[in-house]
Amino acid sequence: MTSQGSRAHGPLTDLAGCRILISNDDGIHAHGLAVLERLALTLSKDVWVVAPAHERSGAGHSLTIHEPLRPVKLGERRYSLSGTPTDCVMVAINHILKDHPPDLVLSGINHGSNLGEDVHYSGTIAAAMEGTLLGVRAIALSQAFSELTKAPWETAEHYGPDLIRDVCALPWTKDVLVSINFPDCAVGDVRGVKPSRQGRHKTGEDFLLRHDPRGRPYLWIGEQRYVDRDVEGDLKAVDDRYISLTPLNVDLTHQPTLDALVKKYQKQ
Repeated sequence: MTSQGSRAHGPLTDLAGCRILISNDDGIHAHGLAVLERLALTLSKDVWVVAPAHERSGAGHSLTIHEPLRPVKLGERRYSLSGTPTDCVMVAINHILKDHPPDLVLSGINHGSNLGEDVHYSGTIAAAMEGTLLGVRAIALSQAFSELTKAPWETAEHYGPDLIRDVCALPWTKDVLVSINFPDCAVGDVRGVKPSRQGRHKTGEDFLLRHDPRGRPYLWIGEQRYVDRDVEGDLKAVDDRYISLTPLNVDLTHQPTLDALVKKYQKQ
């Protein structure tokens, strides 16, 4: 997260004077969104909520272009939208808040981690990414949990405010968003904060074939199969009860390959 001239956000140290937009992919009624709203209000009193009317987990960075979007005002600074997380941030910044855009976008707190390849499918990450593409500093927050216990929301709520302050106080490039993943443990069991690279695990390699009551077959996407436990990766960090901080770049260009292609075709 280093400055690159005009393409960099400067340090944002006075969050109390900032406008914060929050969204998610679990929907306007999600418990994690309520936690994030409480958390955001400890940072600033100017907090706006624009979130999907229904759960849109796994929506990725998708836009609604074949049907209308319907914003519904639920309170003074609170809206639901009949669309995806990306739609929510786009509508918030370009329509609802167009006369006074936010200084910071917070997305989440997701019910479940967003690690490894999850970032390509996650609506939580997509909402933060859309903020980044629209020139606003953005952070995605996710709370890991196991199937046998409820999500330890108090962990994200406890550590979230200081982490957001710390991250915002750093300069970073405008093409970068930050993904924060809280481990599945109580507040006192968190071992620390670990800046981590994006790890590797894959959803969709295991399909479960089943039959409905009429005997017709259907498929259900199974669990992740391959997990990269690299010591520097986000999966290992959260597994080891660290809070993972991962900067993600919206520019997907692979520079070494591009350089090789340029070199090859310059010779022709």
